[in-house]
Amino acid sequence: MAIRRCLLADDLPFRIFIASRPEWAIHSALQPGGHLCGMAYHIQLSDKYDATADMRRYLRRRFEDIGLRINNPKWFGQANIETLVQAGSGQFIVATVYKYIAERRASPAERLKIVLTWTPHEGQATRPFEMLDKLYTNILLDAKNAYEAVDSHHGRDFLLLFRTYHMEVPGFMLDANVADSVKLAADVLSVLLSLEPQGEETLISDLRCLVAFKPGKWQNKLSLHLYHKSFSDFLEAPSRAKNLFIPESRVYTHLAKCFMQHIIKCPLDLDSLPAKWEALPLSKLHRDSLKRVIELLPFFLIKPKTALHDDEVVGFTQNGGWQKVDKMLPLLHRAIIFHHEIFQRWISHLRQISDRLKGRKPQTAAVINEFAKKWEDYHQQYRAELEERHPRVREFQQQP
Repeated sequence: MAIRRCLLADDLPFRIFIASRPEWAIHSALQPGGHLCGMAYHIQLSDKYDATADMRRYLRRRFEDIGLRINNPKWFGQANIETLVQAGSGQFIVATVYKYIAERRASPAERLKIVLTWTPHEGQATRPFEMLDKLYTNILLDAKNAYEAVDSHHGRDFLLLFRTYHMEVPGFMLDANVADSVKLAADVLSVLLSLEPQGEETLISDLRCLVAFKPGKWQNKLSLHLYHKSFSDFLEAPSRAKNLFIPESRVYTHLAKCFMQHIIKCPLDLDSLPAKWEALPLSKLHRDSLKRVIELLPFFLIKPKTALHDDEVVGFTQNGGWQKVDKMLPLLHRAIIFHHEIFQRWISHLRQISDRLKGRKPQTAAVINEFAKKWEDYHQQYRAELEERHPRVREFQQQP
């Protein structure tokens, strides 16, 4: 508002150029309805501008200057520049790398080699991305403190929530066994995490210089997009993220708990369900989230990185969680949600859960095993009837 009142209110004979990270104040001001919308020409560098050519030109000139300084113009190769440019993900962050390489008290060739081959681990002396890591740390800490200071966010773990969305970035599959089919759209994930509508946008409102939610290749659903590959590398390396690091096991465990709670708190009258899943008296978003939970729960419970306590599964069982799944599963079957092989794996995972609990929680194990047998019998019967009515189904089901 100060920009509009002081610089745009009068007919000043100047053109004003402002460069800024897309923090909330400037981002909202430039959006439709914002007080600068229509009054400013907005160039969104992170979204539309690829700085690859500029980075390539910048590095070549800077490296040539170093070559003059050390009297060795061949100390680097074009392939080295291309590797650094590709790692920049189209964003102009190579200046930080150059500053490390250009240290006059060290060999630029050795430092370039360190940058190109560096893999983070504990106790490592060389830290070529130290300045970048400090920047990421400060941005994340500011965003965490601002988000958790809101009274309605009491009890929420900002870093855990953000890492959960980060693991849904293309290339970070929740379960490689079922590949793209398990990818959760951002809005569905927000429902499962018990966030308010558009809660994912609120979560990243102070991180817009680094990330954005954009339509992905998978059914055009929104997923988290990182502008900088180096930011993803930072989040995944405990030696770099330090106290901000969230291991995958915490995400898997938290999601498994959310899945079970989502089923237990399902508001449907399970004794009077409609004949089709699409007719459930829920919004499409909540139907989609419930469908995903039922599909994925066994995979999450059996996953080695899910560190659930036995009592969590016992509580889910005692609160009628499996009974609710039992009521809804036929509707998913009739909608042909499960491919035969996937459903067989789904049943197999349930049996593994039962086997794990057999010695420690025999009653819960018996309940899970009973339902697994019932659902396997139901599936085989339904499949046989379907193949009898439609012979081509057998051919389809046998496709890899």
